[in-house]
Amino acid sequence: MPRPLPTRPLPDYIRKNLRLLSIGINPGRMSSELGFAFAHPRNRFWPAFNAAGLVPETLTPSVAAVERLFHHYGIGFTDVVSRPTPQASDLTAADWRDGASKLRAKLERYQPGIAWFHGRLALHNFLRYGGFAMKPENWGLQSFRIGATRVFLSPSPSPANAAVRLETLIDNYRALRDLLEP
Repeated sequence: MPRPLPTRPLPDYIRKNLRLLSIGINPGRMSSELGFAFAHPRNRFWPAFNAAGLVPETLTPSVAAVERLFHHYGIGFTDVVSRPTPQASDLTAADWRDGASKLRAKLERYQPGIAWFHGRLALHNFLRYGGFAMKPENWGLQSFRIGATRVFLSPSPSPANAAVRLETLIDNYRALRDLLEP
């Protein structure tokens, strides 16, 4: 018998004056169980993040790493949809509508420097269900903003997106790093 899926959403790490807000699709089982984003050991977020040098230290995936990024580097974390599911395909239109509306309100309230979406699905459905007319473009910095917030799109680092190589993620994250540098 499979274990029941945890229903605990991840806490938002968001506040005013963030340099960067990392936005995933929604929490998976392991992230929900462990309490931090990109917790699955096969998820390539943390290896790509460290290799790209987004911060000047190597971080071990953990709640402590997320809190260090938030408090020390002005990097926050949230998701388009807060409800954990085994796969993004388990999300409903109602999940996307509710999540996009809440995320739009967060972005308008907190106005991070850059909203960093992980995966075309995350950005596409945020825009679609959040009431925006624009569509995702190529990877990287988008030509539109959400209020004062610039928008950056990376491939999803999820193990379900294994067709995207780690080197591709690292190159994309380096482009983001270059936007953050003063």
